[in-house]
Amino acid sequence: MASSLYAKSERTMKPARRVRRTLWSVVILLALIGIAVVVRRTINLIPILITGYRPTAATSNPVAAQFAALDDVFARYPVLTLIHIIPGALFMVLGPLQFSATIRARHLQWHRWNGRIYLICSLIIGVSALVMSFAMPAIGGLTQAVATTLFALLFLVALGKAYRHILRREIALHREWMIRAFAIGLAVATIRPVIGLFFATSRLSGLTPDTFFGIAFWIGFVLHLIAAEVWIRWTRPMRLVATVPTAARLE
Repeated sequence: MASSLYAKSERTMKPARRVRRTLWSVVILLALIGIAVVVRRTINLIPILITGYRPTAATSNPVAAQFAALDDVFARYPVLTLIHIIPGALFMVLGPLQFSATIRARHLQWHRWNGRIYLICSLIIGVSALVMSFAMPAIGGLTQAVATTLFALLFLVALGKAYRHILRREIALHREWMIRAFAIGLAVATIRPVIGLFFATSRLSGLTPDTFFGIAFWIGFVLHLIAAEVWIRWTRPMRLVATVPTAARLE
């Protein structure tokens, strides 16, 4: 029986490896998108901190005017935006490293310290996201504000549960809640291409940023939360298979 179980696990592990490689590729791509967004936004905001806010110059190009209006929202709140996005860059860098089984196995102490920094950055991101939801005008109106508020709260709850479980040495539950938190945080990178798609099709759809921004936020967050739950449930049986004793596998 043990040998048949091991044979079954061998058959399922091959597609699992392909899925894992694909998932890691997507995560790294999204992390790079998130870092690029932070770099661009920081470059735009640093001069404003030095010289002060100046209204965006008017332009006759409607597309350029839309992008200028988006940048202007953040330009009015440079300090709050930087408090949110700079830890966000660390979140994008440290998050994938925190989920690397190789690093965790070979450098457990580093994994723990990285986790502490990652948790602090995540808390700053979550709290500042809530503040931004109420203090800054939402480009997508109420639809976007509700999405950012709800998922910022879910993000903080997931972090709190993950921290509670690791204090209790409940590693499996800690892992699952960290996956949920990371998925929600990473969703901001997925939202960017979704917004880009809405911009590209706006002439056909007739939708404007004040309409499709909120929709894009809901799409990004919900997709990531679904993906996290699917991954958590799919990997649970694989961990159980791994508990079969080595001697039994060789029968």
